[in-house]
Amino acid sequence: MKVKEMRDKETGHLQHELAEQQKHLYTLRTQSVTEKLEDPSQLGKTRRQIAQLKTLLRQRELEAAKTAAKETGAKEPAAAAK
Repeated sequence: MKVKEMRDKETGHLQHELAEQQKHLYTLRTQSVTEKLEDPSQLGKTRRQIAQLKTLLRQRELEAAKTAAKETGAKEPAAAAK
């Protein structure tokens, strides 16, 4: 999935996709230990896609916090709890 396609999807769908990719990464790691992978580059591709999904979700989270702060009339929101 390309980044442009990810941006067009809803947040709930992205969270579901993130969970699926994390499961897929776990499966790939298990296969790499127990048997030989057909395409070892899949590990890196999956990790990259997980990072892209997490980045996009975080951007949306920050935008939502910023708009909520503007609506309440508060200044810039404090750093989110980690």
